[in-house]
Amino acid sequence: MEYLEIRKQIIEACLWLQEKELVIGTWGNVSVRLDETRIMMTPSKMDYNIMKPEDLVIVGMDGNRLEGTHSATSEMDVHRLIYAQRKDVGSVVHCHSVYASAMCASGRGIPPILEEMSQMIGGEIPITETYINAGSHVPLGLAAAKTLQDKNAVLLRNHGPVSVGRDLKEALICCQVVEKAAKCYLALCAGQTPELIPDNMVQSERKRFLYQYGHEH
Repeated sequence: MEYLEIRKQIIEACLWLQEKELVIGTWGNVSVRLDETRIMMTPSKMDYNIMKPEDLVIVGMDGNRLEGTHSATSEMDVHRLIYAQRKDVGSVVHCHSVYASAMCASGRGIPPILEEMSQMIGGEIPITETYINAGSHVPLGLAAAKTLQDKNAVLLRNHGPVSVGRDLKEALICCQVVEKAAKCYLALCAGQTPELIPDNMVQSERKRFLYQYGHEH
C-alpha cells in the first residue's frame, strides 16, 4: 500500500488527540501534504479506534478525491486552502479542545502571553472574523486561511482551533501550545490583565526556533 507509514502516523495522531482529550468523538481531523498536488486526510465521521490505513483519503488541491472509498473530512476545504496559501505547511490538525474552544466562543484571539506561543505559533493566535457554520465548507476554509496568515494556529469562531506545522509532529505540538495558551489566558482574564510579549521579542523567538533551535552550541 502506498504511503503506508504516513497512513499509520495519521491514525496514531488521531488516537493521541483522543487520549489527550483534544478531540471529542469524530469532531477533529488530521491531514498531511504528500506533494505539491496531493493531500492525505482523515475520512469523514469515522471512529478513530476502528480507522485502518486504507480508510485514509487522498484529495487533490482542488478538493477532488483521488484515492480512497470514503468521503474526506467535512473540513477538507479548511485543510486544502491553508495548504494552497502556505507552502511551508506540511500538516494541518483541527481539534475541539475544551479551553481553545472556549476562546473560540469568546470572540477573541489569544495574545502572545507565553514563550511557546512566540516559538511555535509565531505570536498571537488570531480568530476568524465571523461565525461560519461547518456546512459552509469553502467559506470556512477561506476564512481560516485568510485569518491564519503566517501564524501556526487559528481559532475558528464558535467552532474550534486549527494548528499547522512543517510536519505532523510539529502540528500536534502546536495543538498542545494552543490549548495551554487558552487555559492560561482564560485564567488571567478572571481578574488580571496579562502582560504581552513585545512584537520584536516574538519575532526574535520565532526566528530562533525556526533557524537556530537545536543547532545552538
